Amino acid sequence: MANKSDLKVFIIRRESECGECGAELGKGSFITLDKNKGALCLSCVDMDHLWFLPSGSAAMTRRAKKYSGLAAVVLQWARARKRYERQGILVEKAAIEKAEKECLADSEQRERRRQREAIKREEIDDKFVKEFAARIRENYPGCPSGREQTIAEHACSKYSGRVGRTQSAKEFSGKAIELAVIAHIRHTETNYDELLMQGFDRFDARQAVENEVSSILEKWESDK
Repeated sequence: MANKSDLKVFIIRRESECGECGAELGKGSFITLDKNKGALCLSCVDMDHLWFLPSGSAAMTRRAKKYSGLAAVVLQWARARKRYERQGILVEKAAIEKAEKECLADSEQRERRRQREAIKREEIDDKFVKEFAARIRENYPGCPSGREQTIAEHACSKYSGRVGRTQSAKEFSGKAIELAVIAHIRHTETNYDELLMQGFDRFDARQAVENEVSSILEKWESDK
């Protein structure tokens, strides 16, 4: 199961929608639960940059969680047992990669990585991601090289509830692209994730890093 102190994410069995942004959430989507708003997509709770690491290897799970600045336990309701059961964790991609390197001698872990990457490739619409990345580069010419691809892949993964799956993103609206870039900056260029792990409310944490995010965003726009 999960410790009381763990951040918790749930896998839904039925289609739903986010109680904050209204995004459609397909069966199998990851959500958090809010007592007032109900299901919230990962984008709205600022966990959309995290990657899913399934249960199966205690060593991988332990190491990935240790190296990730932000982590959450993933649970799903088991009808037969009438309880939530742990399915894995959400952690930063870099944490998974570091843990995999330490477990590289284990052939089972190598196979797990191959399967996970194959699933990820199937989830991403390459053509759409490339266009989304191109729009990011166009709007934010000061963005570090290669970041546009990283941002686009995170934003456009299927069933994630991320901004790249919304209708406005499919039309490549400037606002959708801006939201994706802001989310990336918040998680990678500030101590936002650290504040969440310390127990800060996400709105308070966002406010704490708002000036830093705005400054970096302006810098990335500066070459326009």
